[in-house]
Amino acid sequence: MGRRSSVQESCPALLQLLLLQAVGSLAAPNGGPPSQLPLVINTWPFRKAAEKAWSTLQAGGSEMDAVEKGCGQCEIDQCDGSVGYGGSPDEHGETTLDAMIMDGNTMQVGAVADLRRVKNAIGVARKVIEHTRHTLLVGESASLFAESMGFPSEDLTTQTSLSVFLKWLNRSCQPNFWKNVTPDASKSCGPYKQTTAFSKEVWNISERRVEVHSHDTIGMIVIGQTGSIAAGTSTNGADHKIQGRVGDSPIPGAGAYADSTAGAAAATGDGDVMMRFLPSYQAVEYMRTGMDPTQACQKVISRIQKYDPHFFGAVICANTSGSFGAACNRIPGFTQFHFMASNPNLRQPSEQIVDCI
Repeated sequence: MGRRSSVQESCPALLQLLLLQAVGSLAAPNGGPPSQLPLVINTWPFRKAAEKAWSTLQAGGSEMDAVEKGCGQCEIDQCDGSVGYGGSPDEHGETTLDAMIMDGNTMQVGAVADLRRVKNAIGVARKVIEHTRHTLLVGESASLFAESMGFPSEDLTTQTSLSVFLKWLNRSCQPNFWKNVTPDASKSCGPYKQTTAFSKEVWNISERRVEVHSHDTIGMIVIGQTGSIAAGTSTNGADHKIQGRVGDSPIPGAGAYADSTAGAAAATGDGDVMMRFLPSYQAVEYMRTGMDPTQACQKVISRIQKYDPHFFGAVICANTSGSFGAACNRIPGFTQFHFMASNPNLRQPSEQIVDCI
């Protein structure tokens, strides 16, 4: 004991240096708080998706692998009926899928929209990166591309989605997304033709409540131990959408955005409103300036509020050190937003809750 004490006393500078090195190894590269990497976060309490992404990382998979497998798990599970096959039938009763994946190191994006007959939309989106020079493929052509890549052709309609569609027909196709048409879209199923009597659309609060559960999307952010970032989305879109409609999910900067030099964000909600503001891109740019992820999320939500106070939507954000946050717009029936997070401190995927603003 005496000999070791003597060494310590004779080498205080060495011991101090070793201590500083140990503490420094825990700090984030920018000198901020201890690193919280790797990180997986995703919109909504889709636990199996979070677990799949996390286990993929732990098994040595890349950030892109984790996003693809995590979102793909939600497609298999038909999360909340709003992701994957058998949900959100359009006005003709067909389920179609939108998805995207983005590599924050290369800024490459692969996306598909209005995808038919193929269940693994996020997988097809990644093939767009790997086997084409394009970014976004849509509709029947996207389906043919998927089939050429070896994805099986399958019916996306189920008894559940068919039942939803038939009930909607029996309600005179209410609610729907038409306006300024004849016959009156608020009372009839159509077919519609344009009318010369245009009026400004005003949706009431009760209609907004219906929409809260008809726009859910899994948006996922994965940051690896070395700071590489990937993000992605998958959804079957809005209930009873007009055929051919594409929401925010497959649009880079709207549904999701990733930049390994700044952070990543992903959105969920009313894509027809949110895509007009590129909230995911804007949140990443706010974080690039040093803004806290929660503040970045809140700021993009606040911006949309100025134009549409009653929109339904939420955003998740994460910066390069692994700090994360979320924000949502408060409307009747939607006052809190639940999402999942996984990092070394949490030890396992854990549900997070934020109050809407």
